[in-house]
Amino acid sequence: MRLKQQIALITGGSTGIGKAIALRFAKEGAKVAISGRSRGLLQETAGEIEAAGGEAIWIEGDVQFTTDVRRMVSAVLERWGTLDVLVNNAGICQPAPFLELEESEWDQHMDINLKGTFLTGQAVAKELVKQGKPGSIINMSSVNGLAAEANQAHYNATKGGMNLLSMSMALELAPYRIRVNALCPGFIETRLTKPLIDNSAAFGPYLNTIPMGRAGVPDEIADAALFLASNDSRYMTGHCMVVDGGQLIKLS
Repeated sequence: MRLKQQIALITGGSTGIGKAIALRFAKEGAKVAISGRSRGLLQETAGEIEAAGGEAIWIEGDVQFTTDVRRMVSAVLERWGTLDVLVNNAGICQPAPFLELEESEWDQHMDINLKGTFLTGQAVAKELVKQGKPGSIINMSSVNGLAAEANQAHYNATKGGMNLLSMSMALELAPYRIRVNALCPGFIETRLTKPLIDNSAAFGPYLNTIPMGRAGVPDEIADAALFLASNDSRYMTGHCMVVDGGQLIKLS
């Protein structure tokens, strides 16, 4: 097991990519804490982990609020006393044309995607430094942080910012043996993207931007997250790891 006895906190861990990562980490021996805004989905995912023989807790909370972030970290420490891995997966993506983009939409994306990553990353890093132990922080970015896509100015900006935040964190936290990397998925099949995938007229042309000719699946991102969380990537920090079926080649 590549994460045996490791303690992992995964924000946005109840659905899609976050859920796949939580299940994979638990299968690899980690004790998993998942956070999110839907109590029912959190309970369901934690139940799946426990039914498979894993150990999990769930924490209802919103990463854009400092009080919620502190409560998440405190809940993990109260249960297990320490932390080893953080996956900053919570985020939103609500496309809008630039000329029609509302200030409130911009602020919401910045608060959840970028500020939420900062708040949670800082809170966990402080605890790791306090305990004097190494750790791995994985920030869930996107190919949209490396190449622009239409109708996504606000989302693109948050993911571009997340990549540089990851590099900055890696630079300052390396002396404490804390590694920080960004994971940049391409188009992944989740409950949010399924309607587009099922619309062949709309999705057919989009497939032309993906050299491998298909959408990715959450388990493929979980594989990459496992690599970044484990000792297999022990000499990697400040890296933006792309998992996109070659999509970035065409987007750039």
